[in-house]
Amino acid sequence: MAINRDTIDHNTVAHLLEAGAVCGVDVIGQPGGWGVVVKYGMTERPLAARRGAVRVFRKFETLAGYLKGLGISEYRVDATGFTPTATAHARPDSAERMRLAHEAAAYNDWLNTKVSASLEGLAQGTNRRIEADEWDRLRAAKAARLTP
Repeated sequence: MAINRDTIDHNTVAHLLEAGAVCGVDVIGQPGGWGVVVKYGMTERPLAARRGAVRVFRKFETLAGYLKGLGISEYRVDATGFTPTATAHARPDSAERMRLAHEAAAYNDWLNTKVSASLEGLAQGTNRRIEADEWDRLRAAKAARLTP
């Protein structure tokens, strides 16, 4: 089966299904997961992930649920190339990205608390406003102390 290198996204598949243009779906086994090829007209295209690469479902149950959610209950399965992998699919880049996102959110919460407290202090008169010329002198003095 010759597969066109272009992919098809979820929304396009949904629109094609609504129009009754999908004539078949193949589930193709590959090392570590399952891919989906959507057939419409004279065209066959693999389902794309959000970033444009071919979407691979690690578990067949997840794939079956996805297809059923689209309204596809019949499809052809080719498990010839499927090889289960014993190791979990680790995404250290995702873990790092999530760690940084949580760190940023915590910093944002801390900063919002500090700014709110400062504004409240200004409103109550417990904090005093530092004028621009005084702020320039304070910055210059600190820079002089930090410069070797």
